[in-house]
Amino acid sequence: MHKKIFLLIFVVVSLVAFSCRKRHVRDFSPKANFDALWQILDCKYCFFEEKGIDWDGVRRVYEAKLPEIRSQVAMFDLFSKMLDTLQDGHVNLYSPFDVSRSKGWFESYPPNFDEKLIFSDRYLGQKYRVGGGFQYAPIADGKVGYIRYSSFSSAVSFASLQYIGEFFKACRGIIIDLRNNGGGSLGYSEDFASVFMREKTLTGYIRHKTGRGHSDFSELSEVYTPKNSRLDWSERRVVVITNRRCYSATNDFVCRVKNAPNVTVIGGITGGGGGIPTSNELPNGWMVRFSSVQILDVDRRQIEFGIAPDVEVTMNAIDVANGFDTLIEQAIAFILK
Repeated sequence: MHKKIFLLIFVVVSLVAFSCRKRHVRDFSPKANFDALWQILDCKYCFFEEKGIDWDGVRRVYEAKLPEIRSQVAMFDLFSKMLDTLQDGHVNLYSPFDVSRSKGWFESYPPNFDEKLIFSDRYLGQKYRVGGGFQYAPIADGKVGYIRYSSFSSAVSFASLQYIGEFFKACRGIIIDLRNNGGGSLGYSEDFASVFMREKTLTGYIRHKTGRGHSDFSELSEVYTPKNSRLDWSERRVVVITNRRCYSATNDFVCRVKNAPNVTVIGGITGGGGGIPTSNELPNGWMVRFSSVQILDVDRRQIEFGIAPDVEVTMNAIDVANGFDTLIEQAIAFILK
């Protein structure tokens, strides 16, 4: 009898406790979500001072527009415009119906890229090979090896690179075309860059937010690129081709290989993306992604705004009309000189 009473009490207490458990309730109000979004960035975004952004002033401008919001879509569009003031490709707002994205960091720059030319018979043609995320073929009468690497989301295969190296053994140099490579994995950036290092090399610094203030950062920590133990291209003449849409992990790769004495960067300034992103959730369940960690180059300069090439080259309209890619042609001439 006592056991039955004890069991009954246990069941009743458990039910009461379960019913009293605090349930997570979404808040879809524009004001609550605006405040949360602004405060998350205010405390955690890492480039306010470098970009000279008056975040309090931005709040006043966009908070005044909250009474105009009549739908979730309108709220999303207003928040997206506020985030676009940061001009940061690593800043995105994710909702069930859209993802915000900034384009201002590259739109005012020349494209410096025509994919149709890349696949013409003068360059990759139709008989190019594919391996480990790379498209490659010998060009310039077999004197130069050409590699197209379009995304650092594709893992760097050292086995493929070893084969490519042998394939280009008779070439006087190698071109690595990174144009329009929007990034991907920083790990793949380090892997690929290690192939060009003669020794473990200091290639930059990193620091992260440590407090709510816009200038609250950790001390700078050194970033090294190792020498690859399996593959060594440190004695090959290498030209890396870039344009403004080289972003994030691609930007990081360029930052690293500019410290390799055998590598020359030709083309346009990269797009930047020198922040490592993180994410937070808003009260309505939307996610905001933003830069929270800064990467600097070996001279302690921000790479968020892009990395200038060693040799600046812009596509020539007459070259394009005649089927020539100006940047590749300049890279060939540099290798063969």
